[in-house]
Amino acid sequence: MPALAQTAAPAPAWRGYDEQADARAEIDRARLIAADDRQVLVVFGANWCGDCRVLDTAMKQEPLKSLIDARFVVVKVDVGRFNRNVDIAERYGVPLKKGVPTIAVLGADGGAVFATSGGELADARSMGEDQLRRFFDRRF
Repeated sequence: MPALAQTAAPAPAWRGYDEQADARAEIDRARLIAADDRQVLVVFGANWCGDCRVLDTAMKQEPLKSLIDARFVVVKVDVGRFNRNVDIAERYGVPLKKGVPTIAVLGADGGAVFATSGGELADARSMGEDQLRRFFDRRF
């Protein structure tokens, strides 16, 4: 008798960005947690974005993880198909049309002290771990 074909269950879809989250509340919460010793790193992206997935994975693995954890409280903000939380990106001077992922770093007053402005991370897939680490290390 032939063996039954083994079918693997499909892998669950990656959902690194909470599409239901209240981004403003998440940013406010992160600002309280960050206090005086860290800054808030707001990462704008979407679940459909391959480069967003690559950046998210890199930020959770060494060597970038230690750098991120020591310097930032991270908030991921879903931008949907560039139709969600656009006002928040605009508030921090982040031009979403240059590509995602993109970031803003908030100072103690809640204003952006840095924002990517030219799609610097929008090609995270080709950057590699070392280049991503250097990007964060030299700026912050």
